[in-house]
Amino acid sequence: MKQIKLIGIIFFMYILGICTVSANNVNSEIKFHPIKHATMVIESKAVTIYVDPVEDPKVFTQYPKPDIILITDIHRDHLNKEIIDKIKQSNTLIIATKDAVAKLGEGKILNNGESLNHNGINIKAIPAYNLTEDRLKFHPKGRGNGYLITMSGKRIYISGDTEDIPEMRMLEDIDYAFICMNLPYTMTEAQAASAVLEFKPKEVIPYHYRGKNGFSDIDKFKKMVEKDGDIQVNTLSWY
Repeated sequence: MKQIKLIGIIFFMYILGICTVSANNVNSEIKFHPIKHATMVIESKAVTIYVDPVEDPKVFTQYPKPDIILITDIHRDHLNKEIIDKIKQSNTLIIATKDAVAKLGEGKILNNGESLNHNGINIKAIPAYNLTEDRLKFHPKGRGNGYLITMSGKRIYISGDTEDIPEMRMLEDIDYAFICMNLPYTMTEAQAASAVLEFKPKEVIPYHYRGKNGFSDIDKFKKMVEKDGDIQVNTLSWY
């Protein structure tokens, strides 16, 4: 009887482990750690990437040191030179557009459409900009980057600050897509869902969804996207 009970406990722990892995958006090779708003850590056995690290450096002590730091734009919720100076290593590769590199005083410039390979990781800069007339002032074309990262056999798209631009809609074979939506600066839930339903990533993770007047309606976005039936929406804890 005790043996049966022990087996039951082990089975429950095994199932719980599966749920935890699924809830934290982790496969056997890649882990995504949401930090806050636009800041995240992408970790694999081979590489650790910090995206827009602007939070207290103490937050990052639980993660491996960054091999790569990606900066998407020049605004303070994406770029903080003091933080980067504290968390970078001597061999950390910092990648950003020319405007962000100018503010940092260092880094590899990767302009819209350009790509590079670094230790088996391919990183391509995807444009990130506004389309709507009254939002053009926030993110002009060419200043900011989204990123398409190919690592561990997976293709990961990080939108950066953008609306539902043609370059996003034309993406193909995306395994994970991190999609922003915050007004008045980027796009609505409907715009974001429309783009996602067109380029059809396997899994989409809403992020960067705190706007001027509060949070975007992630449940609304989730319902619009999941009507497709083939796209999973994973809502991680960003705030």
